Amino acid sequence: MDNILYFDINSGISGDMTIAALLDLGLDQAKFLAELDKLQLSGYKIEIKKVQKNGITASDFKVILANPRHPDQLEHHEHEHHEHEHHEHEHHEHEHHEHEHHEHEHHEHEHRNFNDIKELIMASELSQQVKELSLEIFSYVAAAEAKVHNKSIAEVHFHEVGAVDSIIDIVGTAILIEMLEPDHIYASPISLGTGFIKAAHGIIPVPAPATIEILQKVPVYSTGVHGELVTPTGAAIIKTLAEKFIDLPELEIEKIAYGAGKRDYEITNLLRVYQAKKKLMSNY
Repeated sequence: MDNILYFDINSGISGDMTIAALLDLGLDQAKFLAELDKLQLSGYKIEIKKVQKNGITASDFKVILANPRHPDQLEHHEHEHHEHEHHEHEHHEHEHHEHEHHEHEHHEHEHRNFNDIKELIMASELSQQVKELSLEIFSYVAAAEAKVHNKSIAEVHFHEVGAVDSIIDIVGTAILIEMLEPDHIYASPISLGTGFIKAAHGIIPVPAPATIEILQKVPVYSTGVHGELVTPTGAAIIKTLAEKFIDLPELEIEKIAYGAGKRDYEITNLLRVYQAKKKLMSNY
């Protein structure tokens, strides 16, 4: 039997939804946070808690910057609000885990490009597998942003890539995948939102240009939901992780996990992940 992860993306995907769903499989949060500390980033805290979406209990993951006016937060693409909204200081009744970093290092206040991110990750004590997977995910976002803005990767300062929360989302995902040790990862076709959103460069269509650039050659569809269901970070994560984008195959499901999105739409905003087994003789 193989260890299988199947991402059911019927209401979109973002970086924080991915981490929340993977943690919801029952992984050791303390071990995850200890690995994340190896990045040597500071000036933020992490909040992990249980929330409910339309009566369904899910895990919620947030990166909260110590300084709300932090340049990384201000320069973060506004279309990433699906991942990190500015309601993070509201009080919730649910128990939650917070992990704080109080130091403020000067490099966090600078623009970061892909080379900066690469140096940060490679200089850390993270495993080689986590480093390589993180950089593979980042490369999709970097290439898409460069294409959209008609610049080389070296010329573009990636607001969303350089933001602390996106670094945490991508590296955190790589850490959790290493902890889970899946033999195969599959995903459903991806549900995209529609409409327009306000971004750093003005009003842009949904899906955002970088998102749809990343999702070329991936099966996508729209149910007409108005809003950004898939962020560039979420698109890059699943494009990197999934071997195939297929309807749910025959699986022996052992665990079902839910990662909460920050916004409420006419559909339940959850990323569902199955951990399952399948027979080795399967065609998948």
